[in-house]
Amino acid sequence: MGAGIDFHAGDLELQCGQTLFDARLHYVTYGKLNESGDNAVLFPTYYTGTHSSNEAYFGPGRAIDTDKYFVVVPNMFGNGLSSSPSNCPDPQSAAGFPVVSIYDNVECQHRLLTAELGVKRIRLAAGWSMAAIQVYHFAALYPDMVDSLLPFCGSARCSPHNDVFLQGVAAALKADSGYCAGRYTTPPVGGLKAFARVYCGWAYSQAFFRDHLYRDLGFTDVESLLQDWEQDHLHWDANDLLAKIATWRSADIGSHSRFASFEAAMKAITARTIVMPCRTDLYFPPADSAIEVELMNNAELRVIESDWGHCCASPGRNPETMRMLEDVFSELLG
Repeated sequence: MGAGIDFHAGDLELQCGQTLFDARLHYVTYGKLNESGDNAVLFPTYYTGTHSSNEAYFGPGRAIDTDKYFVVVPNMFGNGLSSSPSNCPDPQSAAGFPVVSIYDNVECQHRLLTAELGVKRIRLAAGWSMAAIQVYHFAALYPDMVDSLLPFCGSARCSPHNDVFLQGVAAALKADSGYCAGRYTTPPVGGLKAFARVYCGWAYSQAFFRDHLYRDLGFTDVESLLQDWEQDHLHWDANDLLAKIATWRSADIGSHSRFASFEAAMKAITARTIVMPCRTDLYFPPADSAIEVELMNNAELRVIESDWGHCCASPGRNPETMRMLEDVFSELLG
């Protein structure tokens, strides 16, 4: 697989009016760009994802065949690999990190693809969760560059209900006295564990717990699943988690100065689009996706029928959804 590289973007003027100094976008490529520069697949990272976790979606001989396509995976700002609270020097370290929007990520990704890598066209822009939000924005901002679009279990903006969830998990983390307003010297373990427990309850559906589907993941009971989520989140820096929540909360495809409204931004997307929400997703329900598809010119809604909630499309987690995605990747690249 590919090796990680830092794209040095210089001082990045942000949508919020601040500047991210010496911005670094960490990325990995898989496969080779052809001479015409038109065999690229863009697959950004999701909330607690990195390029490594995205590798479950593609590979040699797969629908997204890295022997045929040039797959580019940019790591989202705030994920600990690209510029983040945990790796920036003062004054932008820790709680001093500015709010980086989805559009800030996407504009930097565009510079990476065009100026650094020589990509001229994107055959497919795809992503799960926060990555879906990013590819929506990319296709609106650069419509002439994207042939096909697959946002799955995601949306083009953060809904009011989604924002309430995000405020809740952030509050659970900040309530730990050890968080110290983001200036902690040791990780706020209690806050990270509370964050994970609240998050887990939203990541799966009610039916997932009622029908004991966590057993398919190797957990004997709910408590063992929750403890696994706790341990996973202890690996993350608290300020990095909160920085990405700030990015998520600010997400709105209509917020760029180029667009007069949300509706105008959605209509700007020309790529052939298949939008795939999960029927039981508590973050990004199909009703929200239906509104978005109705505003687009070349889009189709395909609902994933699964009781796994938002996590139905987590990379490699649910074989049935992975097979479904594989088929749609093939269709859009066909």
